[in-house]
Amino acid sequence: MFTRFFADLRAAGVPVSLREYLGFLGALEAEVVLYDAEGFYFLARACLVKDERHTDRFDRVFAAVFGGLLSEGPEAALEAIGLPEEWLRKLAEKHLSPEERAEIEALGGFEALMKALRDRLAEQKGRHQGGNRWIGTAGTSPFGAHGYNPEGVRIGQDESRHQRAVKVWDRRDFRDFDDAVELNTRAMKIALRRLRRWAREGAAEELDLPGTIRATAERGWLDVVTRPERHNAVKVLLFLDVGGSMDRHVAAVEELFSAARSEFKHLEHYYFHNCLYEHVWRENRRRWDAAIPTEEVLRTYGPDYRCVFVGDATMSPYEITHPGGANEHWNEEPGAVWLGRALGLWRHALWINPVREDRWGHDPSIGMIRDIMEGRMVPLTLAGLESGIRELAR
Repeated sequence: MFTRFFADLRAAGVPVSLREYLGFLGALEAEVVLYDAEGFYFLARACLVKDERHTDRFDRVFAAVFGGLLSEGPEAALEAIGLPEEWLRKLAEKHLSPEERAEIEALGGFEALMKALRDRLAEQKGRHQGGNRWIGTAGTSPFGAHGYNPEGVRIGQDESRHQRAVKVWDRRDFRDFDDAVELNTRAMKIALRRLRRWAREGAAEELDLPGTIRATAERGWLDVVTRPERHNAVKVLLFLDVGGSMDRHVAAVEELFSAARSEFKHLEHYYFHNCLYEHVWRENRRRWDAAIPTEEVLRTYGPDYRCVFVGDATMSPYEITHPGGANEHWNEEPGAVWLGRALGLWRHALWINPVREDRWGHDPSIGMIRDIMEGRMVPLTLAGLESGIRELAR
């Protein structure tokens, strides 16, 4: 199992060396982590990931290799990866009260404990309540999950299905966009290059090969000629909407992010959810404990930056117009206020929308964001990028 894990990581582009893999096995043998599945994950990541850009790829491989074991039952997990039986006991005990564990031990020991755990998890996944009043699942109640209500409060649901909740009391984990995604076409990079303006700056550090050849031929001896290194003078500040309805657009946004990374020397990026509020973040894994005040971002980057928002602008209109309308937290000021502050500083701004342009009229929030941007919203298509880049390059 661990050999497959190592091979899959290498195949996914995570540069794991044999020495690091052996160190990981040595840590397991030394019992650095005991009885803790989450600790096992962090130990593997600490041993096998050297660069945070590879964390998302590691997570996907880890889920593919170890995630399926849960559905095969505890015996399969023990046999497949050799986890001590005591690990599984500890994990099972988290789901059962002391009285239930004592009763089960009296009835048949560990095997009965595992069966009870499987039955408990199956019962919890299958339980739901319809109706239109109580907090529950399915039905048409304004409070709950997996149902439908035109203006509800979503509780305990992984992702949106109808995009109709006006408040979401969930704490979700979103993954970062992978900036190493290879583009299927060079056209997106070519479109972004319209924004590039090369400026000569700094000392003469770059070899001028044609000049060197010319000078050597004229003088009869080697005469090395240098010239100021060329730099991309354009500065870009990228705000990426992540999570919720943006999940369906991840592939397209990753391509855009990858192209921007390769084209612009001065590129800074931050994540937000739905609309700009008082905090943004750089890592989705740490969005709650390492949030960055938006005021700090406004103070850090000057008006010479080009500001680009990437998002579907699909949300409850209350998120734009009302305090407290934001998903997952209470915002003291509406999103429109924060967008206005950003546009007041960065006059060269653009909103790139991955939703097809002919569907923009279906969601009122898209029109509202477009009005705030003074019409500077373009679709995530080659034609849209061409138009947007011309706007930014003015």
